[in-house]
Amino acid sequence: MDLTNDIELQLFNGNDGASHLSHERGTADDDVDGAPYRIRNATERDGLLFGQTSSCNGEMVVHAAEAQSNLGNAYTPQKNSCVDRIKRELNEVVCRRVKVWMVIIFVFVLILAVIIISLVLCSVIHEDEDENFDSSLFKVPWSFNGSFQLPNLVFTEKLSTRSSDESQTLAAHLQEKVSTCPTQLAGLYRSSPALGRYFSEAEISAFRKGSVIADYQLTFVMPEEQQDQLRNVTLSREMVYNVFRQFLYDQEQPEESGHMYIDPVSLNMSLRH
Repeated sequence: MDLTNDIELQLFNGNDGASHLSHERGTADDDVDGAPYRIRNATERDGLLFGQTSSCNGEMVVHAAEAQSNLGNAYTPQKNSCVDRIKRELNEVVCRRVKVWMVIIFVFVLILAVIIISLVLCSVIHEDEDENFDSSLFKVPWSFNGSFQLPNLVFTEKLSTRSSDESQTLAAHLQEKVSTCPTQLAGLYRSSPALGRYFSEAEISAFRKGSVIADYQLTFVMPEEQQDQLRNVTLSREMVYNVFRQFLYDQEQPEESGHMYIDPVSLNMSLRH
């Protein structure tokens, strides 16, 4: 009996001592800074830290890298599924071998073609109102006289005779009968946006001395109901003169124009009464 009691007493003392030690340890930990000890909820970071502290250095790096890789690739399957879904939808067959992506491309091409055709039709159908006029209503004549000098030509007696071949040839070059002449007066005024519709004819009336001085005559025609406005603005002496003078300043240099060069400074013009 004494032996049995001694064993039970030792077991009791051992359990009581462990409990007392555990109680003391818990009490000491719980009373740090006067606050009760709290066990925090486990988190992913705690798990990583716990795994790191319980492993060697090599295992800590491996676990951390694997965790970061798993977090970075978390959305990759979702992205791939979206791309696959779009591909499947585009490759769906609409009719026989016609797929959705073919229909989309066809619609874009059709829209582009409609826009281009519309622009072309608008440019063809559109008419400038200023270009629509009845030339048969232009009956009132309006004329100017003037002269200019051809410094690259030498005057001869044949030029003084209007019926001579030399005089007629030079006059034809300056008027309109020779289309290769760069200084034909008729072509100059017919190509003018403001004066072209009113222009009638240009004529070289004579050649005189002074190198060679050419006398010319310009004739325009006007409608009866707009005579005053045209005489004062569009067909005024200043307008007709400035068109001719600007043409002369735009011509090639004397050495390039040859015999047909006209000196811009020598240009004269007046209203013919």
